[in-house]
Amino acid sequence: MYPYFTILGQSIGSLILGVEAMLSEAPDIFIDTMGYAFTLPLFKYVCGSKVGCYVHYPTISTDMLDAVQSRRLAYNNKKRVSGNPLASFVKLRYYRMFAWLYGKCGRAADSVMVNSSWTEEHINKIWRTDSPIHKVFPPCDTSHLTKIPVTREDAEIKKILSLGQFRPEKDHPLQIKAMYELRQIISAQEWERVKLVIIGGVRGEEDEKLVKDLKDLCKYLAVEENVEFHVNLGYQELLAELGDSLIGIHTMWNEHFGIGIVEMMAAGLLTIAHRSGGPLMDIIIEESGSRNGFLAINAQEYAAHIAYILSMTEEGKESIRDRACSSVNLFSSQSFDSGWTRATDSLFPR
Repeated sequence: MYPYFTILGQSIGSLILGVEAMLSEAPDIFIDTMGYAFTLPLFKYVCGSKVGCYVHYPTISTDMLDAVQSRRLAYNNKKRVSGNPLASFVKLRYYRMFAWLYGKCGRAADSVMVNSSWTEEHINKIWRTDSPIHKVFPPCDTSHLTKIPVTREDAEIKKILSLGQFRPEKDHPLQIKAMYELRQIISAQEWERVKLVIIGGVRGEEDEKLVKDLKDLCKYLAVEENVEFHVNLGYQELLAELGDSLIGIHTMWNEHFGIGIVEMMAAGLLTIAHRSGGPLMDIIIEESGSRNGFLAINAQEYAAHIAYILSMTEEGKESIRDRACSSVNLFSSQSFDSGWTRATDSLFPR
């Protein structure tokens, strides 16, 4: 079914996998953590199992429906669809049908766990379930990141670190445009001492083409000397970059949670994330006296935050850093364990 009717094809595939598992062993309790909502009614009504689920990301969301309805160009709404009224009409009907099916299947769950406030909001809208919904943040073991050797304060070059796979939804072009805007608002001397380091994984030819396009964009905006790419970097080298970087940057719109953001904060980077999704609703606090990071939407805002951080006193940086390191404890493995236990307790017989 790929690349057309992908989510429907994947859901049918999950049903086939569920039938195979059911024929092998009929469980008393079934908990889906893969996002296979179509298997929930299968195990509940055929096997008589108690059913729960942990939703990382909704298979379909109201944002996806809105993008198609408004014919907005997006990484998952290509120009050949968004630019064609008939194709948009057909895709919208397909999405609405799938959303209805997705909601029907989701309502079979006896207990629902979600990984963020953003996911909770969308599950409430699509599933409209009467079952309890528990927000259980994903486990982020960041203890080792607080102990990495730190060289950022003595470094001549002030690094802005970006972590994330090279995919269209990560919006790396926004980071490069932010560097272009930064050049306009800081001195030439400061510009010579700042560098964006983009680290990410590449899965195949499509991702490799994206990296090439990003490098071309750097040349087009004349910032190539201040942007560095590291593809499929080793873990020890990644840790070294975390210890050497002053600022963390994340530009994905509506990131459902943002583990990479939590990791950068734990490592002591002053982090700027997109003003949407999990970063806005769960991770970053901007209130005076409680600030643990920064939020932005466009290139100008990102650049303004970077310039502000570069001008901050060491005391100011350290206070934000301390609050950020403390705040990530909310996303610890221990918090996840207790949340999971609380959410699944009702599935077990008394």
